[in-house]
Amino acid sequence: MLDIISEHPDFYVIYKPANVSVHQTSEQSGIIPLVQNHLGNPAPLWLVHRLDQVTSGLLVLARSQQAAQTFGHLFSSQQITKYYLAITAGRPKKKQGKIIGDMTKTRNGSWKLLHTKHNPAITEFVSTSLPPGKRLCLIHPLTGKTHQIRVALKSLGAPIVGDLRYYPKNLEPADRCYLHAYVLQFNWQGQQLRFCAPPQEGQCFLASPCQEVLARYSTPWTFF
Repeated sequence: MLDIISEHPDFYVIYKPANVSVHQTSEQSGIIPLVQNHLGNPAPLWLVHRLDQVTSGLLVLARSQQAAQTFGHLFSSQQITKYYLAITAGRPKKKQGKIIGDMTKTRNGSWKLLHTKHNPAITEFVSTSLPPGKRLCLIHPLTGKTHQIRVALKSLGAPIVGDLRYYPKNLEPADRCYLHAYVLQFNWQGQQLRFCAPPQEGQCFLASPCQEVLARYSTPWTFF
């Protein structure tokens, strides 16, 4: 399901499928060779940000080193706005608001949220009921910590469905981790750009109850 959402002289915006790694691993070649093969063009590309392997959705690849440096500045200075979708299990401690706290690494590469706020991860979200017994969340991360969204939602007692790292093993299995990078917006050379890509995979995302709610979330920037 790799797809080119937008082709700009300085960058590509692509749809990364779930369970595709952005970096080379022992099992996968990484996203850049896949895109080059998809385009039939071996020209160099630069990865300017990342998505977790389990996360689907929008990813930017720069087409020059200069563009990559510009994107590096935009991301590090939080000038790129991102919105995500997630389906969670359980009833969250609150249905909307901010989740704020420092994050610390635990065993096996996982993270957890702390009550302290020295250098906190900050996540805004709204959610709505998604029968039977789940919630669809629209998420606006204000910082870019590793596993931030996955850890934030787990801290509310509502882990993301199918997240094998943070989803309790006694809950029902799922066909994927239900986290999706939905919208990117930023200013590029004086032009305000916005890219939106609904989920293309996952039974729960594509089912009618979720599609009906997504119709309301099609302009996520109006919710925050």
